[in-house]
Amino acid sequence: MAARTIQELFDCSGKVALITGATGHLGTAFANALAEAGASVIISSRDRGRAREAAAKLPSPGGTTHHGVTLDQMDGASVQSGFDEAVKAAGQIDVLVNNGLDAEGKDLREISFDEFARHQTNNAGYFTLARLLHDHAVGRGAPGSIINLGSMYGQVGSYPDAYAGVCSASSVAYHALKGGTIHMTRHLAVYWAKDNVRVNCLSPGAFPSSAAPQQMVGRLEAKCPMGRMGDPSELKGIIVFLASDASSYMTGQNVTIDGGWTAW
Repeated sequence: MAARTIQELFDCSGKVALITGATGHLGTAFANALAEAGASVIISSRDRGRAREAAAKLPSPGGTTHHGVTLDQMDGASVQSGFDEAVKAAGQIDVLVNNGLDAEGKDLREISFDEFARHQTNNAGYFTLARLLHDHAVGRGAPGSIINLGSMYGQVGSYPDAYAGVCSASSVAYHALKGGTIHMTRHLAVYWAKDNVRVNCLSPGAFPSSAAPQQMVGRLEAKCPMGRMGDPSELKGIIVFLASDASSYMTGQNVTIDGGWTAW
């Protein structure tokens, strides 16, 4: 294999990336990062207008075209139609970022059986999209990269005192979901490695939005070795690494970016 420069390895020019939930807090950073690296980005949302508006704001350093499509990972028919729409719009998909989330905030004292079960449907959407990307890449005879969004809370329990008296405890359904996402990543990776389709997981730590209760944020900061919360821009480097040829020999891994939280 011929040696390539760092610039060549991280260059995403010619790649097309489908990002679910790309109008949200972290998804916006992912979309901008891949666009800045030269990729054509397809933003998916339940609202096509919102997706297209976000796509129009992305940078196009090489004159790339970005797209917005409708896709709801909680609905199987929407997953299929959204993926088909994305392929039709861009002609191909090389990278999938499973970032969308239909949230469930109820804690272990309040959540019902149906609410808990429904939240796990997010993983059904992640899996179905991953399989669609795999089959699409294999059909093209091209490599593929799938990046699932896990969480530090898929690896460790939360601190009860961080939430007490401020808001609900960290959702038990979310912990179960993200633990499943991480392990699903490993399972898919070992089956699809022979097809040149890589599957990795990115697990962020605490990256609260401005809407998060500030008292809770202060408590979380005290739990983190770096003493602060993460900024979405601090995930841009890792998403480009996982999407690009810089990570071509990496599959089945979970990369945790959490300010040292899980190192305690």
